[in-house]
Amino acid sequence: MQLFHDTKFDFLGKKVPFIGLSVVLALAGFASLIVKGGPKYGIDFRGGTLVQVKFQQAPPLEKIRRAFQAQGLAGTTLQPYDEPSTNQVLIGLEIVDERQLDRGRQLIIQALQAALGAEAGKLDLNNASMAAVAERLRGSPAGANKSSEQIEKLATDITGYRNSPPRSGLIKNFDELSALAGVNPDIISALKSQTYLGPFTIKGAQIVGPKVGKDLQWQALQATLLALGGMLVYIWFRFEWIYGAAAVLAVFHDVVITVGFFSLFNKEISLTVIAALLTLVGYSMNDTIVIFDRIRENLKLMRRTELEPLINASINQTLSRTFLTSGLTFLTVLSLFLFGGEVLNGFSFALVVGVIVGTYSSVFIASPVLIWWQGVVERRRQAKGPVLVDKPAKPRKAAGR
Repeated sequence: MQLFHDTKFDFLGKKVPFIGLSVVLALAGFASLIVKGGPKYGIDFRGGTLVQVKFQQAPPLEKIRRAFQAQGLAGTTLQPYDEPSTNQVLIGLEIVDERQLDRGRQLIIQALQAALGAEAGKLDLNNASMAAVAERLRGSPAGANKSSEQIEKLATDITGYRNSPPRSGLIKNFDELSALAGVNPDIISALKSQTYLGPFTIKGAQIVGPKVGKDLQWQALQATLLALGGMLVYIWFRFEWIYGAAAVLAVFHDVVITVGFFSLFNKEISLTVIAALLTLVGYSMNDTIVIFDRIRENLKLMRRTELEPLINASINQTLSRTFLTSGLTFLTVLSLFLFGGEVLNGFSFALVVGVIVGTYSSVFIASPVLIWWQGVVERRRQAKGPVLVDKPAKPRKAAGR
């Protein structure tokens, strides 16, 4: 599909303002990182506890945040998870001491109970273990005439019913349990007196140790550098080494500016963001290679044309492809950013910034490197000066001939 026909935009004539913009953005990002002491890492890299919580109704996030602060857990992060209708939240709790990691889940439960209310002396049936439910039933009048095996079976059936779909951990009414075998009105009465139905349930918990977080930081850096190195080698063999250097410089420029935006907007860098950065590396590199490939073709077809006009022509010839690819990709990641929720916010933000920066870096960063290198080669050639070769003298004719 050809959107633009025979365009003759002077892209490289405007390279200086765009290079200046890149320098300003890079310096602003570096300054922000220095002032803030480096990137703001997520729980994945810092270490801590990630707990997935499901609520009966839309969770009051601000009220929960205040409860965490009152409990001394100011570093806790709250991110809506999955579809809004599922009322799920991903809660991250940073814990520096690895010995306290097992306490993270319990601290989060206590803070949620403080925020949403807990009935004193009663057990939260929606978050209780089978053993805790069995203990409460065993101490009630309804369980006095039942054997230990019968009590454990009742507790197993109750917690199994609670955890099965469509409840998925949340019982809304005690009377639902009357459908279970062995759960008579006395058992339900005992549950009502000994337990209550909390408005949330813990769906899952994940623990990341600080040491593991440090290892993940190093592995993420390695993955990015290895990706850049591999692409440099590939383009070196496919084109020339200067093409590879220009492409890698442009991609490095994209990553630096994107990370700088994360620091400027105080956004966390998590594993999903690293995935977005690696996606950006591949996307930007592909965009640059398309232009370089057209430049290589035109070097054979337009041998008498200077390099800068030739590169301008190559960019104009690939303009329709760039507009369609980058434009549609940008609309997709922008939709993710606006409607994808908090969990995808970091991933989509990295791609929104990266697609914009990566598109103009292919034109205004990578291509000028080729022109700069041609200038370097030309100056070296001129510095050597013309090579003078003495012509051999013609032999004189012999006299008389």
